Amino acid sequence: MTAQVAGVVGSLGLAALLVGPSRTWRSAGLGAWAVGSIVLAGYLAPHGHRPLLGAAAVAGVLLALAGAYAIRRWPFVLPFATLACIAARIHVHVGSTEANLLVPMYLVVAAVAFLLAWELWRGDERVKELGSVAWPLAAFVGWGGLSMVWTQDVRQGAIELLFFYLPFGLLAVALARIAWTRLIALGLLVELTGMAVVFAAIGIYQYETRDVFWNPKLLVSNAYAPFFRVNSVFWDPSIYGRFLVVAILALLVVVLFVGDLRLVLGATAAIAVIWAGLYFSYSQSSFAALAAGVAILAIFAWGRRGIALAIATALVVGAAALAVPSVRHDVFGQRTGKSATSGRGTLVRRGLHIAVHHPAAGVGLGGFKHAYADLAGLKGKEPNAAASHTTPVTVAAEGGIVGFALFVWLLVAALLLAFRRFARDLWGLAALTFGAIIAAIAIHSLFYNAFFEDATVWGAIGLAAALPGRRDERADPPELDREVEPERQQGERVDGAEQDGAGERNVQALPEHR
Repeated sequence: MTAQVAGVVGSLGLAALLVGPSRTWRSAGLGAWAVGSIVLAGYLAPHGHRPLLGAAAVAGVLLALAGAYAIRRWPFVLPFATLACIAARIHVHVGSTEANLLVPMYLVVAAVAFLLAWELWRGDERVKELGSVAWPLAAFVGWGGLSMVWTQDVRQGAIELLFFYLPFGLLAVALARIAWTRLIALGLLVELTGMAVVFAAIGIYQYETRDVFWNPKLLVSNAYAPFFRVNSVFWDPSIYGRFLVVAILALLVVVLFVGDLRLVLGATAAIAVIWAGLYFSYSQSSFAALAAGVAILAIFAWGRRGIALAIATALVVGAAALAVPSVRHDVFGQRTGKSATSGRGTLVRRGLHIAVHHPAAGVGLGGFKHAYADLAGLKGKEPNAAASHTTPVTVAAEGGIVGFALFVWLLVAALLLAFRRFARDLWGLAALTFGAIIAAIAIHSLFYNAFFEDATVWGAIGLAAALPGRRDERADPPELDREVEPERQQGERVDGAEQDGAGERNVQALPEHR
């Protein structure tokens, strides 16, 4: 009961922070978010080992305070730190409990929580930083938290809220508050490319040496598979492949829209290396995500010709897939022999069965595995065969019609937020990149249930919301505008138009040669 109340309080607090109309509402929301998160952490913490857990908590708070100070002084640190922590999972072993957690990412979230609390206390009046995504995201998170009241698996629901929805939702808000500069835009591309090239090189090394890290289950799977899958520094090959897809799409924007030959050649070379690493992941979901992202970029680059190319590619790929009997039978039923989709067709059909039998409110956040096990007659405390692989089906089963409708609203709003800002300048191309990333991960989530569990999605939404909406918007932080206002009042006006020579800069298009 405690965890259920904490889930409701924390999720509604995040919702209030997202759409609160005033500083008072947002301060209360942040407080509720913190209380809910702390109680959920206490609920999920293993029993015993209190001195160790207490020491870890104190150390975490001190590190978070230091991080908050650093971000306050150098705001551009936040997006770079967030990207650097995407793959930084730490193996935590306390008593009989083991888990691979995004500990560095959670420290970043704690830092921005302290910083946001400080800014609200100091009188920051900004609201709805996420723009058109704020309401659908608040409604979706709020509904998920409310479903903790009737969930069939309180523990799994608490895990979903504590480790994904609550921290990543706050992170999206913090990223949406940054002031974009060319340093951030180009620096993130360089950082993403460097990380992807290194991860791909590690994956190629694993393939050549027939050795994988972290995941002993993958070693067993490779021993019986006709091909050898690699995971680089990630736990799962599909997560590894998804990260490489994000990097390839970002570089493809450079290839398609930037006229500088040196940049195009460099981006092409990086794509070649990253593609080699992606190939050895043998991740079908990642290849599908890449195809979708490429089709979207082709449409924006070539207009009608791009649409025709995307449709033709989809028809050819779909026809080729359905021509394989094992795929066709697994999708439409009557499957015999080995599944071509690792049994995902059965999971989807039974997941839809759960949704149909719980149409209004679903089985509650985190309740899919429990409900699926009951339906299929699976035994065991946490049967792996009941794990969902499709985000939309999971949302429909756990949230019912209401949850699924809110999910669709959120996805459409996020895509429109990014794509509507497309232009052939730096900010417009950044917006296109974020839109393609969100769309690609959405396609990936059709085969691998990790849409909301991926901080990349939340980060892309937050960064897209922070982008200037017009070419003449400033890249300087709001504080600079407030500081120069007294100077303007003292006479720095020319013919009635404000001319802040050092502070006012128009967003320039990407140069053809630099």
